[in-house]
Amino acid sequence: MKAFLLGCVAAVVIALAGMAILNRMQEPAAQAFATTGVRL
Repeated sequence: MKAFLLGCVAAVVIALAGMAILNRMQEPAAQAFATTGVRL
């Protein structure tokens, strides 16, 4: 039981860390696909 709870806590911590990292790296579509010929 202890190992299961520790695994659940580890999964939540990894998910939150991944969410924080991806939110910092993500850029809006208007910036990601902006070129001289594109109008969004």
